[in-house]
Amino acid sequence: MSQSDWADVKRLAAEAPDMRALFAEEATRFADFSVTAAGLLLDFSKTSLTGSSFAALLRLIRASGLEEKRAAMFAGAPINLTENRAVLHTALRAPADAQILVGGENVVPAVQETLGRFLDFAEAVRGGTIAAADGKPFTDVVNIGIGGSDLGPAMVTAALAPYHDGPRLHYVSNVDAAHLSDTLKRLDPARTLFIIASKTFTTVETMTNAASARRWLAQALGEDAVGAHFCAVSTALEKCAAFGIAPDRIFGFWDWVGGRYSVWSSVGLPVAIAIGAEHFRAFLAGAREMDEHFRTARLEENLPVLLALVGLWHRDALGYPARAILPYDQRLARFAAYLQQLDMESNGKQVTREGTPVTQPTGPLVFGEPGTNGQHAFYQLIHQGTDVIPCEFYIAAEGHEPEMAVHHELLVANCLAQAQALLQGRSLEEAKGNPHRVFPGNRPSIVTAYRKLDPATLGKLIALYEHRVFTEAAVWNINAFDQWGVELGKELATRLLPMVRGEAGDGADGSTTGLLGYLRGGRR
Repeated sequence: MSQSDWADVKRLAAEAPDMRALFAEEATRFADFSVTAAGLLLDFSKTSLTGSSFAALLRLIRASGLEEKRAAMFAGAPINLTENRAVLHTALRAPADAQILVGGENVVPAVQETLGRFLDFAEAVRGGTIAAADGKPFTDVVNIGIGGSDLGPAMVTAALAPYHDGPRLHYVSNVDAAHLSDTLKRLDPARTLFIIASKTFTTVETMTNAASARRWLAQALGEDAVGAHFCAVSTALEKCAAFGIAPDRIFGFWDWVGGRYSVWSSVGLPVAIAIGAEHFRAFLAGAREMDEHFRTARLEENLPVLLALVGLWHRDALGYPARAILPYDQRLARFAAYLQQLDMESNGKQVTREGTPVTQPTGPLVFGEPGTNGQHAFYQLIHQGTDVIPCEFYIAAEGHEPEMAVHHELLVANCLAQAQALLQGRSLEEAKGNPHRVFPGNRPSIVTAYRKLDPATLGKLIALYEHRVFTEAAVWNINAFDQWGVELGKELATRLLPMVRGEAGDGADGSTTGLLGYLRGGRR
């Protein structure tokens, strides 16, 4: 990929027309700039893309070697260069008869064996075969994890609430004692199962919460009850055993599964307990359908590629620093937070795969909330603020509450109205001369629409965004699969902990020393 490829895109961006003029001039604009595939509709007509800029961006994407990089990922090549690992979250939802080699070994049989084990365990918990220490069924399950071991399953569990028919699910991630305390005070120890999700069983936040949960349960039920009330998603068998968890209650996953891509693995155990094996398999099947679409569809009609194309146009060509994720579905309340991690932890990079400084802006700021709540919070800045923030709306054709259809009709009307308002704006004349009521308009948005938010559709939406992140990273020539940016703060926290406790230590700057003094004094 040459600088001339970027130069063509940026030249066209400098000439980008007003979107309102595009709609006035192009009767077929919606048909030309929207694609339906894999049960989803992607409408990107309300952007400033033209036929010329679209073609230039496709040339840029092809020149990046996307197709070769995509083939390498699906084949199990070690594309995570800084850790010399394959990147195979796609293998977690691959067909049972697929062959995917890592180090010469087909990983699919092991994936299928682990999937069968944790789904069998989930069904046994749901059916009461795996029960509490007193032989009675569990009514509540608490997942203790952080990052990918929390955000993914917590988001999916909430999104698929209409499909819950198992025990109640709760999620604890923050090391702040309030998170665990506020969760446990509502629960009966005799009816509670804990899942400890930590691959190494050393994650500080997770293991601190796990130890406190263990004390809470042992104080109520005795040490002998621990084994019946805990299970683990981990590969650290000895550490799990020392905690009191038997081998048949430990479910592993592989180093080629990054945390933010792990909900498809045994990390999804709490989801399976909530919705059951059949619906969990449908969730995997939806993602698999999107994988096949991404792998085989022409780039011009490839949903993840098109999402990335729009993202590159907004981030690099037009210089917009953020994107707003705006699902018009209350059950997707954690979707924006999930995509924050998926996007910002993956593509928040400043060096190329070769270790040289990047020459283009990389990952944008990602934020959002469900509509219509966001409309009464931050949409003011989106409509009338000084920065342009591309908006990405998600909307279902139908909800899960037909007896309350008027609610969904109002939801759809609000979603479409917001996108229309961003496009059209309101002139000073239309505002009757009041400048405070002027909307500049000509602000971009895209809409992803689908029939209904069921397990398969949710799987498609997540995989769609995973592959969008991959495509953008391919063009930026960065590694989307490491996250060294989280390490320094962890190291410094470990070094500062003795000083927080009033013990000797060094290496703190003047501000940190002053803050430590204040906070220690406040604790006396």
